[in-house]
Parts: sequence; structure tokens; C-alpha cells
Amino acid sequence: MRTLTGTGLIVVALTATIAAILFPVWSYDDRSGTAQANLSAGSVATPWGPLSAADRDFIVRVRLAGLWELPAGQQAVGRAPTVAIKVAGEHLVEGHTYLDARVREVAARLNMELPNQPNPQQQGWLREFSAARGQEYATKFANVLRRAHGKVFSLVADIRNSTRNTLVRALADDANTTVLDHIKILEATGLVDFDAIAAGAAGTGTASPTGPPPPAPGATPSPADAVTPTPATSFSLPPAASRPRAGVTNP
Repeated sequence: MRTLTGTGLIVVALTATIAAILFPVWSYDDRSGTAQANLSAGSVATPWGPLSAADRDFIVRVRLAGLWELPAGQQAVGRAPTVAIKVAGEHLVEGHTYLDARVREVAARLNMELPNQPNPQQQGWLREFSAARGQEYATKFANVLRRAHGKVFSLVADIRNSTRNTLVRALADDANTTVLDHIKILEATGLVDFDAIAAGAAGTGTASPTGPPPPAPGATPSPADAVTPTPATSFSLPPAASRPRAGVTNP
């Protein structure tokens, strides 16, 4: 009886050991298809290609950007503490007036509902702008908007790279043009704190930075050779973005 009991315990132990070994393998195999499964589960078919959950989130974010940045731009034009802030405000108004028309057009074709109010964080930024005065206002305006645009800029790149929907891809092109213009005009105010932006970006990174070591003091690197196509070829420039030029309207 004792022998049988001992044998039974050995069998149970071996079974548990085998299960412990096989379980991680089974779990890994099961997870291997999760990304594709999630993409498929979150996507819907449209005449312009699959519309993923990330695509829909991007469309909503473009709409939200206009809901707070356009009034922020209007406020900057009205206050105009400096010429640079006024010009930045004008760019925000022009850019988001155009981009909001584009995102509403895209959302209508994709049968998507859009928000009509900024989110709580964006409303908080607008309140901060309204409460600030003089130099404090100008500095806050330039830095809050520059940080916000920097985050959106990376999102636009991700969507432009990954979307399978032609409407979303075209909207990303227009958003890229608009956001980059706003980044540049905000930086032109001379008030952007690049150290704070760099520190914030470093704080959200998960991997150690890589790359060549810093140059030694006084070292003179050898010049890099120019890249020359062989045989010599020429390429035409890509077509312009769908954003109209200032003062030009689409027919």
C-alpha cells in the first residue's frame, strides 16, 4: 500500500513538473498571434480599407486638437503681447480651421461620431491661458502648445506608417503639414524651453540611448563622403499636400 502511495506521489509530481514546463510554451504560443488578433478584432471594413481602433483614435484626436487650439490661437491674436505670439496664433487659427474641416469630412465618410468639446486636460490649458498675463502668458502659450504638438507629431507619424485606410492616410498627411508648421512657428517665438522638452522625452523612454560616443574635446572628425547615385538619376518631387495655399480655395 505504501509502495502504491509513493508511486502515486511520484506520478503526481512528474505531471506537475511537465505541466510547469509546458505551460509557458503554450502561453507564449498563444500570445504570438495576439497583436494580429487585436488588430483584426478592432478593425472594421470600409470602402477605403480597414479602419483600425488606432485610426479611429487618431481621427478623434485631430478633432480634439482643433477644439482647443483654435480658440487658443484666437485668444493669442486678440491679446498679441508680442508680434511673434500674434503670428503663432494666426497660424493656429488658419491651420486648425482647415484641418477641422478635413477631419469632419473624413469622419462623415467613415460614419464616425466626433466630440464637440475639448477634453478636461485641454480645457484646463485654456483656463491657464486665460488666467495668465503678460510674459507669463506668452511663455505658457508657447511651451504648452509646443509640448502638445510634439506629442501629436509622433502620433501622426505612427498612424501614417501603419494605417491601411486611404482616407486616414491622407488626413495624416495634412495633419503632418499643419502640426509641423505650428511647431516651427511656436519655436520662432524664442520662448520654447527645449531643455524641459528633452527631459520630458527622456523620462518617457524605456530603453537606454544608443549611438556613437560623444566626440573627444578638440577632435576634428573626417568629412563624410557625399552619396552619389550610380548611374546618375533624377526624380520628380512628390505631389503637394492637399492643404491649399493661403488665399487659395478648392473649387
